[in-house]
Amino acid sequence: MTIEAIEKKQLTFDRGGLDNTELLAIHEHLLRPRLIEEKMLSMLRQGRISKWFSGIGQEAVAVGASLALEADEYILPMHRNLGTFTSRGVPMARLFSQFQGRANGFTKGRDRSFHFGTQEYRIVGMISHLGPQMGVADGIALAHKLRAERKCTLVFTGDGATSEGDFHESVNTAAVWDLPVIIVIENNGYGLSTPSSEQFRCKLLSDKAIGYGIEHRVVAGNNILDVVHSLREVAADIRQRPRPVLVECMTFRMRGHEEASGTKYVPQELFTEWEKKDPVVNYERWLVGTGILTEAAKEVMRKRIKAEIAEAVEVAFSEPAITPSVEAELNDVYSRPVILSRGRSSAPEAPPQGPEKRFIEAISEGMRESMQRFPQLVLMGQDIAEYGGAFKVTDGFVPAFGKERVRNTPLCESAILGAGLGLSINGMKAMVEMQFADFVSEGMTQICNNLAKAHWRWGQNADVVVRMPTGAGSGAGPFHSQSNEAWFVKTPGLKVVYPAFPADAKGLLCAAFEDPDPVIYFEHKNLYRSLTGPVPEGWYTTPIGEAALVRTGPELTVVTYGMGVHWAMAELDKQGIRADLIDLRTLLPWDQERVLESVKRTGRALVLHEDTLTCGIGGEIAATITEQCFEHLDAPVMRVASLDTPIPFDTGLEKQFLANARLGDALRRLKAY
Repeated sequence: MTIEAIEKKQLTFDRGGLDNTELLAIHEHLLRPRLIEEKMLSMLRQGRISKWFSGIGQEAVAVGASLALEADEYILPMHRNLGTFTSRGVPMARLFSQFQGRANGFTKGRDRSFHFGTQEYRIVGMISHLGPQMGVADGIALAHKLRAERKCTLVFTGDGATSEGDFHESVNTAAVWDLPVIIVIENNGYGLSTPSSEQFRCKLLSDKAIGYGIEHRVVAGNNILDVVHSLREVAADIRQRPRPVLVECMTFRMRGHEEASGTKYVPQELFTEWEKKDPVVNYERWLVGTGILTEAAKEVMRKRIKAEIAEAVEVAFSEPAITPSVEAELNDVYSRPVILSRGRSSAPEAPPQGPEKRFIEAISEGMRESMQRFPQLVLMGQDIAEYGGAFKVTDGFVPAFGKERVRNTPLCESAILGAGLGLSINGMKAMVEMQFADFVSEGMTQICNNLAKAHWRWGQNADVVVRMPTGAGSGAGPFHSQSNEAWFVKTPGLKVVYPAFPADAKGLLCAAFEDPDPVIYFEHKNLYRSLTGPVPEGWYTTPIGEAALVRTGPELTVVTYGMGVHWAMAELDKQGIRADLIDLRTLLPWDQERVLESVKRTGRALVLHEDTLTCGIGGEIAATITEQCFEHLDAPVMRVASLDTPIPFDTGLEKQFLANARLGDALRRLKAY
């Protein structure tokens, strides 16, 4: 369909078999968000609210799309899709409470406007980064497909957001996997203040679908009946034959990006032109002109809705302000908070019992047994299917579990991580393997802003494990050897684990799969085939958040994890130092109780890690020891870490870089202090 044809269609209504009752119901759905918006703008002028992102002029897209789907199908709206919330029947009082940051809202005052989700109404709101919700939609749709449910998922994006990498990654993934997802582009001509002509060169955004090999449609976005008919047809077809379809809705934003931004950057003639295509005014005019709606009935409906809005506003404004509670905020970071036992033994942990296995075998075994235990668990990663992954951790998994659950992915880290969250939202579990931990930078928004904050924001668990092959020592250079755990240990909402022994590698991985919160699971590549140890048989868990006391001694305490445990054991033995050696195992939240108890006994502490020194986790641990154990210390807390440089390729340079090059000297100085 040409742009010219769309322009004509904006003002031409076709009832398409809808009876008068249905047409009037659509009118009410269309009118409600408009009247709410008018109320919000009035309150903004009165100073009763501070901010508002208006969708006036493009209500037909959100309303029509929402009415096209079944009530139990997920919709992922953006910040101009008020009509999705109202059409799904979200109580207005709760919406206004959400807008005002009251407790009766959906985020307990922790997030604003439409940055929330609700399972009750099958709505998953956006985060401010715009694009990441598309990957989440992929995951929700994948869950439906895996369960053979005839359902589709609808996700909104804007014309500006189509420039983002997340758009490409998510559409590509949906295309490759034939996911039942409708991608609705609200083309209102502007990304904030940047016009479409400065965003892309294609004539129509829907033409982008050609490059992904998927179908596309162009819809008159201000024509409510065109939106309803078109999307109902697409949804019905997708339910029968799962696949993605891209739908571009041509519309216009009659207000600024948000009210404070104004509209000076928009030519006045555009407002004049699009005002004639107002979706509410034109649909009302058509209903009255055809005798379906009378002027009197129209006014009655407006008065009734306005009264409902006024009542909801007063209910929300009468709510007391939230009483801040440190305990409540901290407790909601995780859906399953880590609670450590008190009064644990100061003796080393008993050695595990079981057959000797290599580190990599323990990881593979933990994953295999978790796949058997959790039939809703899906593994995703580059080359993890028939090839078995870059390190062969999933070798043989496809014959055992099938390609539906062991899925090769496109090179789309962000989309796949988002899909993991989508699977969790739709009742499943996900594991995403980073080929190398270094590559996770492509998915940082999904991990740190979506996965990590989901429960704290709106009570949604993110049942996702991200496996991260990490570490240096193999001469792989600066892009395949980084220790980047510090990127994540400062992000509330994540759990970060890092095993040092085969038994813990299996136990921590099983615990991660059992845990409903997002877990970043680091595994040192150089331990894969070089380290063996006893591994208990069957499915078991190593408690997340609990450090292990590997050995005891009165002279000093060494706190470390991963490869650092093995470096420390070797150096302590070499120097004959009797020390407490603590293997953290979990880096977030880390076991302060175990560490502080040990330091209070020994009076000396050294923190060791492979990561670089500056802003590594060692600094946080050292600071905590100093604050909590100052009167017990006989020497300054020491840190040993790798050099503050990228990781070099040359063997000699790499050895110089790594922390163990300086460990022996540091231990001697600490002991002698």
